Amino acid sequence: MMALLGTLLVGLVVGLIARALKPGDDDMGWIMTIVLGVVGSFLASYAGQAMGFYPPGSSAGWIASIIGAIVVLFLYNLVRSKTK
Repeated sequence: MMALLGTLLVGLVVGLIARALKPGDDDMGWIMTIVLGVVGSFLASYAGQAMGFYPPGSSAGWIASIIGAIVVLFLYNLVRSKTK
């Protein structure tokens, strides 16, 4: 349970960092950015555990979480631009 909360808190901060690092103009709100950061953090955490980088029950590292959030932001913008 604590690992889940840790991943959630890391994701909140990581979403804001990923938005600052990702090039381009994002017109999405801060809430959506934070949600995508949380999704990226969970993605990095569970992918790292599946590949054996992190032990089960631990949150992903900061760098992996930021990379996961940037990937999710890119994918979101790619899908969103196709629907416009």
